Amino acid sequence: MEQLELFPGSELTLDAYVSTFLVIRSERERLLREYETADSALKNDMEELKAAMLAKCNEINADSIKTPLGTVIRSMKERYTCNDWDGFYKFVLENEVPQLLEKRIHQGNFKQYYTETQAEGLPPGVNVMREFDITVRKPSN
Repeated sequence: MEQLELFPGSELTLDAYVSTFLVIRSERERLLREYETADSALKNDMEELKAAMLAKCNEINADSIKTPLGTVIRSMKERYTCNDWDGFYKFVLENEVPQLLEKRIHQGNFKQYYTETQAEGLPPGVNVMREFDITVRKPSN
């Protein structure tokens, strides 16, 4: 799609804005699908190569293998998960270790809480940012 010269010195109707918006959005969606398809194939190829290099490291029990083109490094990754959130929350509170949790506000839960307690104001350190946005929907058939 060629670069659009948007609204060069003329007043357009709202229909023209909507039409142009929908054309651009459709083109972006097409490009994203195209990119995601190609990227997925490349990611799969890389995973196969990583598996082969890991097998080679395991075969010779090496944590790194230096080659003229680069160094292969085998490392251990750890991820921690929770299957009992109520128990974990209790542990965090009892042991006073809130640093075990990530520092972010759950947007949906906080919005509900704030709606119910708005008269009390925001908790310390919390700000609210509001801005208008535009959504464009295609007509339903």
